[in-house]
Amino acid sequence: MRTTNDIFTQRRDRLRRILKKRSLPGLLVTKPQNVTYLTGFSGEDSFLLVWHQGELLISDSRFTLQIAEECPGVDVMIRPRGVGLVKAAAKAVRESKLRNVGFEAAQLTVAVRDALGQENENAEWVPTTNWVEELRIVKDVDEIGRIRKAAGQAMRAFAAVRAGLRRDHEEKQIADLLEHQMRLLGARCAAFPTIVAVGPRAALPHAIPGSSRVAEHPILLIDWGADEGWYKSDLTRVLVTGKIGPKFERLYALVLRAQEAGIAAIRPGATAAEVDAAARKVIEEGGFGRAFGHGLGHGVGLEIHEAPSLAGGCKTVLKPGMVVTVEPGVYVPGWGGIRIEDDVLVTRSGREVLTSVPKSLEDVYMNL
Repeated sequence: MRTTNDIFTQRRDRLRRILKKRSLPGLLVTKPQNVTYLTGFSGEDSFLLVWHQGELLISDSRFTLQIAEECPGVDVMIRPRGVGLVKAAAKAVRESKLRNVGFEAAQLTVAVRDALGQENENAEWVPTTNWVEELRIVKDVDEIGRIRKAAGQAMRAFAAVRAGLRRDHEEKQIADLLEHQMRLLGARCAAFPTIVAVGPRAALPHAIPGSSRVAEHPILLIDWGADEGWYKSDLTRVLVTGKIGPKFERLYALVLRAQEAGIAAIRPGATAAEVDAAARKVIEEGGFGRAFGHGLGHGVGLEIHEAPSLAGGCKTVLKPGMVVTVEPGVYVPGWGGIRIEDDVLVTRSGREVLTSVPKSLEDVYMNL
């Protein structure tokens, strides 16, 4: 049986194989989620240096006990008070005798990159892109289990808030209630700022919850997710809270068919662009192609938005273990918007939908 320590050791060994393949002696990992992925450390303000013969977690005294608890077996440099993280990292590279070391170009600012060079002029600092993210894109059994947990927390919280929904609730109240309920169910926090939008405001895909009340319009869009501690979930549902015209039913059925087509297209060997196209075709044929302006979905894991992107032009080939959202939407300014979102695991034989909040047309109607 694998221990937690074994999991992180294996991940670092996989990174070392990438280093050897790319002919680079070492990599300075600075993105917090990547440090977590490779070590299990959940704190901040820390870098990880990985090279062929070892690794070194560079942190400070605030995290000494936490690192000992979370990262047994990982060598640690606790920088002295007054010694900055950049200076400590440059010293670690120097003491490891690395003359060529990669850095995460998408993560470091130009100022930090220049400071590393000034602190260690003998090393050649080589920009790299998405090396750890390439490992993270396929989730292992432990990661999938944690995403399932986050999905369960989000779904149970939604059911509780829906059961207590009132016509006088404001958007922000609903968001606050939902985030509070997720915490009560064991989540560390919301996976992202919860989106709640009433009526015409649902036409904003990333609407910020405000003071609009449920009673003001029958369309209520809610986009939410839980962070179970590390891993995230992401769902969207639309509720109907009053009398509404036939336009809603037509558009809701269209978006639901698009989502079903996108989910059905998910399988090992399919490209991300093909999955996006399967759902987009349904909405385009329904005459609302221009009202669906974003990609079909995205990967979800340690970050709420990570690879792969389900979008046109994305050539990523889906593999078992990838977890993606499928979230087509139609947004009509002045009227409202409809988006339906679920989290989907790519399996060896096809796919598994990890989220199961009811979404049929009959399910979205509420009697308030």
